[in-house]
Amino acid sequence: MKAKQVMTQNVATIRASATITDAVRLMRLKELRCLIVEPRMPGDAYGIITETDIAAKVVACGKDPKKVRVYEVMTKPCIVVNPDLEIEYVARLFANTGIWRAPVIQGELLGIISVTDIILKGEFIESPKVTFLHQELQRAISNARAVSATYGTQSQDAQEAWNLVDEIEAELGFYGAAMPTVQVREPHDEEGQRLSTFRPHAASY
Repeated sequence: MKAKQVMTQNVATIRASATITDAVRLMRLKELRCLIVEPRMPGDAYGIITETDIAAKVVACGKDPKKVRVYEVMTKPCIVVNPDLEIEYVARLFANTGIWRAPVIQGELLGIISVTDIILKGEFIESPKVTFLHQELQRAISNARAVSATYGTQSQDAQEAWNLVDEIEAELGFYGAAMPTVQVREPHDEEGQRLSTFRPHAASY
């Protein structure tokens, strides 16, 4: 699933010059846990202010929220998510950066995605990414073998088919998945002649 499929579209923006009092009132009104800070001008970055920011930097310090501005508390630039990014990568981004939510932006603000969105709306239980990639790898290997048998192992079509196999294997490796334990390609010399009668069987996972 992609970020745009699980993101929350109910998002509110606020100016960096607004007070924390303004921010809290807006959060309460909209029942939100964060606000996106509007860019000041074209080319400027988005920012974000969360309930944690306010609790840790204003409430815990005993500051008067009417005298503290959003720009003193916010994070800017904030990490943003492309709407077409798979949720597994969004989750990894969150884990690597220690954040819980991020705006979804592609030219304009589309929504916001959080850990809660991923857990409650994601299909990772029904369709784990690694299982899907293993299935894709098997299909890619079968296709590459068929293309090689039809057009020759040194043909452009065969090379592209095997490149897809390499890409899927690389992604599986990124997730720490087990790689095939048998050879998936037949060995050939520099002129493309098969060196043996070895016939690899389908890899099992």
